Amino acid sequence: MKWAEYKKQARDRGALALELYVAHSVPAKGPEDVKASLPAHLAYQATLEVEGALAFAGPMSDETGEEMQGMGLIIYRASDLDAARALAEADPMHQSGARIFVLRRWMINEGSISLNVGLSTKRIDLS
Repeated sequence: MKWAEYKKQARDRGALALELYVAHSVPAKGPEDVKASLPAHLAYQATLEVEGALAFAGPMSDETGEEMQGMGLIIYRASDLDAARALAEADPMHQSGARIFVLRRWMINEGSISLNVGLSTKRIDLS
């Protein structure tokens, strides 16, 4: 089934059908290359977050849940797949060749996010 048709069916049945874009990023060079690109990568992601183009990002464990192997997941808000690809390609980590990525569309239909804001304590809890 084509993506547009699936998205329409999801909306017709009352699902959210929020389209985001997921980049699964993995090391392509050694740890020293990844580490060298890290400050520029984090600055780039901070900029995207302020602009509203970065939904979520962070490292992932291996299958055991115990070891970090340098894999990461980046979820973009973009107008379409090409715009999301441009965001991923502009990431200094990917530009340097320290990491490569696979980009996919992701349709969010269900789930929840809880936000608790303490007005007097100025504390925010997200779960």
